Order: sequence, then structure tokens, then C-alpha cells
Amino acid sequence: MAPPAGGGFVPPPPGGGFVPPPPGGVYGPPGGAYVPPPPPGSYMQPGMGYAAQRTDGLAIASLVIGILSLVCFFLCAGVVLGPTAAIMGFISRQRVATSGGSLGGGSLAIVGLVLGVIGFVASVVWFFIFFASGAFTNTTPSPSP
Repeated sequence: MAPPAGGGFVPPPPGGGFVPPPPGGVYGPPGGAYVPPPPPGSYMQPGMGYAAQRTDGLAIASLVIGILSLVCFFLCAGVVLGPTAAIMGFISRQRVATSGGSLGGGSLAIVGLVLGVIGFVASVVWFFIFFASGAFTNTTPSPSP
């Protein structure tokens, strides 16, 4: 079979390049009639669903560090870990709120924030109780020369 004359190039119609759609629209039969769905039991390719909502990693990290700050408060680790968890939870909550529903984990971020604050307060209170109890005072007399 020989190629069409002109090398396969079809010139645009006179008056511009707009070609009106066929009668009945582009997606339907002529006249725009209703096309029923396929009968049950027939093979139909599954439709494309929405993407699954993913959990923000910063929210998970905030929760884990908040738990650690609460568990390790007696080592005064909550002084460092508590604010870290609170800041990460705050940032993660803002990211989830502005993501338009594509990010999840807002409740994890809030729980991490709250646990971080509780861990920080518990560490500070523990430190002052420990300091006020006299644990750092030297009660043994020093030898005299």
C-alpha cells in the first residue's frame, strides 16, 4: 500500500485549525443517548480510586519522642525530648491541616505535642524535687588538717 500523497500530512481546514465535534458529542452515540452500564458478571476493569491517605512521618516521630520524654522524665531527658516532641507535633499538625486531606496523622501530632509538654514539665518538677531533697548536698564532714 502506498503512503498518501503529501507524506501523510493533512492540511488544516480553511478558516483555522478548529474541527467541530461529531454529532452527539465526543463520548456518546449520535443523538447523545444514554449508554447503560455493562451487565453484572461481565468483565469490567476496576475504576481508579483515590490515593490512600498517608500518615505524616513527623507526626509519628513526635509521638515516639513524646512517649520517650514521658518515660525518661526521671533522667531529666524530658528537658530535651519534651520540647522536641512539642515542636515536631506543632509543625506536623500544621502540615496535616494545610495538605488538603492528602496527609493524615493530625491526632498523632497532637498526642505527641501533649506528651512532650507533659514530659518536659515532669522532668523539670522531678529535677526541682530531687534538688530540694538535698541529694546534691555533701553531708559528710570534711577532714580537718
